[in-house]
Amino acid sequence: MPMTTERKLSLRPSATFPQHVLDEIHRAADQGIYEIRGFGAKRSLPTFDDLVFLGASMSRYALEGYREKCATDVVMGTRHAKKPIELKIPITIAGMSFGALGANAKEAIGRAATAMGTSTTTGDGGMTEEERQSSKTLVYQVLPSRYGLNPDDIRRADALEIVVGQGAKPGGGGMLLGHKVTERVAGMRDLPVDIDQRSACRHPDWTGPDDLAIKIQELREITDWEIPIYIKIGATRVSYDVALAVKSGADVIVVDGMQGGTAATQDVFIEHVGIPTLPAVRMAVEALQELGMHRKVQLIVSGGIRSGADVAKALALGADAVSIGSAAMVALGCNRSVFLEDYEALGTAPGYCHHCHTGRCPVGITTHDAELQERLPPEQGARWLRNYLTTMVLEIQTLARACGKSHVLNLEPEDLAALTIEAAAMAKVPLAGTDWIPGNNK
Repeated sequence: MPMTTERKLSLRPSATFPQHVLDEIHRAADQGIYEIRGFGAKRSLPTFDDLVFLGASMSRYALEGYREKCATDVVMGTRHAKKPIELKIPITIAGMSFGALGANAKEAIGRAATAMGTSTTTGDGGMTEEERQSSKTLVYQVLPSRYGLNPDDIRRADALEIVVGQGAKPGGGGMLLGHKVTERVAGMRDLPVDIDQRSACRHPDWTGPDDLAIKIQELREITDWEIPIYIKIGATRVSYDVALAVKSGADVIVVDGMQGGTAATQDVFIEHVGIPTLPAVRMAVEALQELGMHRKVQLIVSGGIRSGADVAKALALGADAVSIGSAAMVALGCNRSVFLEDYEALGTAPGYCHHCHTGRCPVGITTHDAELQERLPPEQGARWLRNYLTTMVLEIQTLARACGKSHVLNLEPEDLAALTIEAAAMAKVPLAGTDWIPGNNK
């Protein structure tokens, strides 16, 4: 009997046009408009995972975790403010607006931050009473849109943050689609209900650092020079931007890497504008050092911070603190495997959801729907976020003690090694097992 062999068809996908690229081209061809989504970059980028700590052994003396303290406190705004902010931990909560987030989420964040002795940030659209009452230390953002900006609320804030850009969309403004512009949100922003809102991409009353210096003087006068003034920049031309922020009179600089999240913007922004957080922190520190302002002007780093290890590595590279947004939302239940039918209705699944812009958040975080918001009781959300922050702090202390440090701000680049050539070049720490820093001409 003759033998027959069936020949299987070998399918080889294109590296240039993989399935997700094909899907996006087909979607664009069908709809004729760019994709809008929330959350952060999904592409693979160099991260703090590409660095490791060099723990103590013979040449370094470790601290005993049960007997020797490792402090975590940090002070923000020591340059000019009469009342700098004293934080118990070097982890703050990033600006996420009322509009992007619902009232329950904002209250939960405030409760957790207060319990941990750290600060929260308002985001675009103004200050809510839930947020002010639940947050012992509240940073009030001044954005290009001026939505909800109120002189009385400025005076109620513990610090001001002038937002020049976000890591998810440097050079672009935010979006709030009409189905999230409720009567309350519209009233705070002086907008029509149910109409899409696009925030401005630049401030209307200054065009450069000299103008900004005048604006900062105005803000200091209205607050009697009491509270710190932050400047937040999206990570692009970091060296120049940090230097100009210092020149303008900033007390604190926030640098947000491209892994930073957003409630809604163009996907092309999220994936293709800005630089990763890893090189951004090093560039910011170098700029401050060149001006003799490192530790005098405090540096907060944000964009894809997920764990105590990430925080410790940012501090070792020279940051004074970090800020978390997406990770805080995840702690509140974002992408948790519950309410699966609601994820399915959005065309997604837990672990893949980026539908913050729709107002249909299955876990009640990025929504103003009363029924959905009930899925996030503020007390439960606060407990989850507090537990997460507590874990992060313990991880930072563990790593700092292993490097022989009695304060987390004593961590330094010498405590680090890089696992990849890219990370070594970006962070300017040696490739593990060598003394080689790519691009270092010394």
